[in-house]
Amino acid sequence: MLNHPTRLLFYLTLMTGTLISVSSNSWLGGWLGLEINLLSFIPLMSNLNNQFATEAALKYFLTQALASSILLFGALTLSLNTQFTFSTLGSPSVLNALISSSLLLKMGAAPFHFWLPGVMEGLDWVNSLILMTWQKIAPLMLISYLWAPEPFAFVIIILCISIGSIGGVNQTSLRRIMAYSSINHTGWLLSAVLLGESFWLTYFGFYSLLSTSLVLLFHSHQLTHLNQLFGIPMSSPLLKLAFFCNLLSLGGLPPFLGFLPKWIIIQSLVAQNFYALVTTMVLLTLGTLYFYLRMGYAAFVFTHSSPKWGPGNLFSPQLQALTLGLLSLSALGLIFMPLVLPAL
Repeated sequence: MLNHPTRLLFYLTLMTGTLISVSSNSWLGGWLGLEINLLSFIPLMSNLNNQFATEAALKYFLTQALASSILLFGALTLSLNTQFTFSTLGSPSVLNALISSSLLLKMGAAPFHFWLPGVMEGLDWVNSLILMTWQKIAPLMLISYLWAPEPFAFVIIILCISIGSIGGVNQTSLRRIMAYSSINHTGWLLSAVLLGESFWLTYFGFYSLLSTSLVLLFHSHQLTHLNQLFGIPMSSPLLKLAFFCNLLSLGGLPPFLGFLPKWIIIQSLVAQNFYALVTTMVLLTLGTLYFYLRMGYAAFVFTHSSPKWGPGNLFSPQLQALTLGLLSLSALGLIFMPLVLPAL
């Protein structure tokens, strides 16, 4: 990235656009930040040497342009009562649902998820990670100004978790699997939005850590499909074990680190008497463990052939140490959480 000043500029404006949306006190400022973020991410996605990346950039641009136009229309209509501020007192619920739908479309939440797996299929792993993590911050922050515990929010949360669980079962592309995993976690993030800003920021931080450690491994070995997991070298069985544990951690299985944010959300929702919602979320999320286990078995349990000669392990020692550290943190981090978060 540092060797390409243009890309560095786009990364800076990408972050600037998100910060403008997060720090804005009006819908017009939030929309402006989202547009700056969009126009910065499109050049990062495009690649003249890869027609799939260019196609993904075009799909992303058309979808985001549609969402931006709906958001601007909703904000202008809402301004008739509130002068562009984030206050929604007295505004019709249909208008709030319209603005929320445009933001859900921007972040790829169900049932507006149709573009996310196809776009991620054409991106490299670095851009896929940005799309799964950073690009959700601004829409989530703006949604938090609108959402309240009402049927519309409950339906969206259940749809995200169910579609994310079912959609990834029949996939062989690792990018599509991670896309449906992102949709599933988006449902948990939206449920955390109902609880407060600190809850969804905590969940988002843990999800970003787990996704980064997995994507770093996929990127370093240039893995794109499920059958390529057989090719992870047996010279580092500890790395394979940590990778397997990270998948279970991303699925929220105790006693791994990924269970902690889900535990916090479940405990807080139960405290507010959302028993039916919590039960549905937990049961539907179990579906994601199936394709996580399938990925883990392919990498760790099944036997595979190892070449006797070749270019050797292209995984540098520094990158291997960093990846192993992140994976170990996701697998064993729950043990040390009482020291870091004594309030829990």
